[in-house]
Amino acid sequence: MKENINISNSPHIKDGNTTNSIMLSVIISLIPATIYGVYHFGIYSLIIIITSIVACILSEYFFNIITKRENSIKDYSAILTGLLLGLNMPPRIPLYIPILGSIFAIVIAKMIFGGLGQNVVNPAIAGRIFLTISFANLMNSFSYDAISGPTPLYIVKQGMDTNIPNLFVGNISGTIGEVSSLALLIGAIYLLINKIIDYRIPLSYFLSFLLFILIFSGKGSNINYILAQIFGGGLILGMFFMATDYVTSPVTKFGKVLYGIFLGIMTGIFRVYGKSTEGVSYSILLANLLVPSIEQITIPKAFGVENINEK
Repeated sequence: MKENINISNSPHIKDGNTTNSIMLSVIISLIPATIYGVYHFGIYSLIIIITSIVACILSEYFFNIITKRENSIKDYSAILTGLLLGLNMPPRIPLYIPILGSIFAIVIAKMIFGGLGQNVVNPAIAGRIFLTISFANLMNSFSYDAISGPTPLYIVKQGMDTNIPNLFVGNISGTIGEVSSLALLIGAIYLLINKIIDYRIPLSYFLSFLLFILIFSGKGSNINYILAQIFGGGLILGMFFMATDYVTSPVTKFGKVLYGIFLGIMTGIFRVYGKSTEGVSYSILLANLLVPSIEQITIPKAFGVENINEK
C-alpha cells in the first residue's frame, strides 16, 4: 500500500466550524453594537474602528513578511481583534492611539507567541490594557453629544442613581461598543443560538459577579446599583465576546465554569474595592494567564485501569 496514513493522538474531533467561520460569526455578532456605536457617537467613531482594523491587518501582514512566515490574515482573526479594540475606544480618541494599540495587540500579544492559537492572552484585551496604562487620560475621556461626562459606573460608585432604560439602550457616555447592552445582547444571542460560544463561561461569570456585588458591595439589593453594574461598562462586551475567546479560555466543561467564576469574583473586586470603576479587562487578562492551570486540574480522568500485574 503506497498511500501514507497519518495517525495522530486522540481526541479525534470533527466539527463543521472552521477558524474562518468562527471568526466571521463573531464579527457578524458585533455588527449591532458597531452600528449603534456609530449612530450614537457619529462618523468619527467609525473612522476609529476602521483605523483599528486596518492597523491590525497591516501589523500581522508585515510581521509575517519580516519573519518570513506564511500569510495568516485570511483567517479573519486580525479583523476581529481590530474590531474589538476599536469598539473599546472612547469615541473622540486621537487616531494614533488605536494604531499603537493594534500594533501592540498583534505583534506583542499575538504574533511573537506564534500567532493564532499560540497566544497566551486575548490580543484585544492586551491592547486595551496597554493603552489604558500608557494613555490613561485619553482612554478615560468620554463624551456624548460633545459634552464630557462621567460614566454610569462612576455615577453609581458615588452613590447616585442612573437612568436604567438609557443605560440598557445605550443613551449614555462610554466606549464605542460597550454602551448599548441591547445591541450586545442581540449579538450574544446569535452566538449562543449558533453554538459559537459555550454558555458556561458567560453564565458562571454573570452569576458569580452578581453574587459578589450582592454580598460585598454594601448596596444590598439596590436594584438601580445592580442593573447599573450589569449594563454599565464593559461587562456584557467582555462576558460574551472576549472572555469566550477559543484560544485563551479553557476547553474543559468544568474548567469553563471555574474560569467564569474567577472572572466574576475578580471583576467584583476591581469594581467594588478598586479605584477604577471598571475591571473587566484586567479580570480577563488575569484569567487568561490561569487557563493552563485551570485545564490541568480539570482534565477528565481516563476510562479504564491499567493492570500492572498482567505485564
